[in-house]
Amino acid sequence: MNWIDSLGAPLFVSWQLTRDCDLACLHCCTDSAPGKRVADELDADEAMALAAEIVRAGVPYVMLCGGEPLIVPHFFDVAEYLGRAGVMLKIETNGQRFGAVEAERLARLPIRSVQISLDGDSQDVYGRQRPGALLAKTHAACRAVRGAGLPLEVTFAPTRVNIHEADAVIERARGFGAFRFNTGQLMRIGRAARLWHRIEPSAEHYQRFRETLARQQRVIDDTMQFCHDPFAIEGGLQNSLDAPPATMLVLPNGWVKVAAALGHVCADMRRMTLTEAWDSYRAAWRNETVIAAIRRGIAGDEHHADANIWRSISDGVPVL
Repeated sequence: MNWIDSLGAPLFVSWQLTRDCDLACLHCCTDSAPGKRVADELDADEAMALAAEIVRAGVPYVMLCGGEPLIVPHFFDVAEYLGRAGVMLKIETNGQRFGAVEAERLARLPIRSVQISLDGDSQDVYGRQRPGALLAKTHAACRAVRGAGLPLEVTFAPTRVNIHEADAVIERARGFGAFRFNTGQLMRIGRAARLWHRIEPSAEHYQRFRETLARQQRVIDDTMQFCHDPFAIEGGLQNSLDAPPATMLVLPNGWVKVAAALGHVCADMRRMTLTEAWDSYRAAWRNETVIAAIRRGIAGDEHHADANIWRSISDGVPVL
């Protein structure tokens, strides 16, 4: 019996509102890009219905992400509905559309964090990893978050393009007053998998990166958490195999994935209540197909490349 079998609902829902984005970043694990919304993404009414399901089931914590969630016309409708019902929120944004107006609106809600990616400390590096993005806008977004009294969380995805600026980015995050800094080995998922030969850091890059992290870890004070464990996605998969997470990952069309690194889908929120979807999710962690896929993923990162090819599973789990 898995520990999640004792829970009547997930403790955390990660909800990808869209695949549309104003950027097409080299390392994007969801393969999001401008105009790349999923053909059957939940519309406003369906999204609000799902939000109501989340509240009804008593889910305490939700992350709204994408793509870029601020592109979605009903983003604030969903966020405000959940927040006013007492659900803690995490907002994941690239910061290109986030300013004082958005920060002040979110400040009225129970926000656990606003997570912004800082994948470089110079415009040249940042713009190469995130083509078309302006680092000045991202910095302004970080300031807007803190200016509104919101908790800032910073993420850094290391690639061959930007890994040499990790030290400066960590210092920048500390200067902005971020309460948490997240990083780890680059995930071989989505666009990163397709561009792997161009952006994968070398063994020497990672050695120096780990030395940077170890040095920074020694000087980080209690004002900023430093999160880079497990360092690689394989470690995360092993942890999940040992103790499946009480988390549901909802895709833009309402399907529920078993895990970000897998393509397996176990439920459909258009057809199910959240309680029914949670039952299917828990059953999926006893599914032989899923367990075999996780073990393959632990054995080698090349198996993560098809994580965005969504496919249903059977063997006790409803087929979509």
